[in-house]
Amino acid sequence: MAEEIVRPAVPADWPKLNDIYNHYVTSTPITFDVHPFTLADRRPWFQQFATTGPYRLLAVENDGEVVGYSASLPFRSKPAYLSSIEATIYLEPTSMGRGLGTTLYTALFDALRDEDLHRAYAGITLPNAASLALHRRFGFAEVGVYREVGRKLGRYWDVQWFEKRLD
Repeated sequence: MAEEIVRPAVPADWPKLNDIYNHYVTSTPITFDVHPFTLADRRPWFQQFATTGPYRLLAVENDGEVVGYSASLPFRSKPAYLSSIEATIYLEPTSMGRGLGTTLYTALFDALRDEDLHRAYAGITLPNAASLALHRRFGFAEVGVYREVGRKLGRYWDVQWFEKRLD
């Protein structure tokens, strides 16, 4: 049986996490970034996280290899939004369907339990049945759909937004 470990991501994980994200950038509409990131490009993104506070980056290892991550990010930049976060998960495609999303979100929300947070938000490009099911399982409620909000891979995509109460 594979051993799974969820822990705060460290700089040594960044190349692998960047590769995982770039797969979604180049091959799917799941993220609306359209150009892959170099590690230098992505460094400011990685540096926004800490091991305490509302902005966390957790890596999941499976048999000693990093295969995914979850993150809590600023929802918007204006000060009144400080008690809200955006939550996200990315897994290597070969690691999907094994419960790692549940493992990551459980660890992320446990880590955030004592933070001064009120809501978590998540945007899901449609269709994405697995992500919809994961977010509903964690108590996220649907709040609306942005219709054809992003254009990627030759077409327009809808994004469904969800929210979860944290306090």
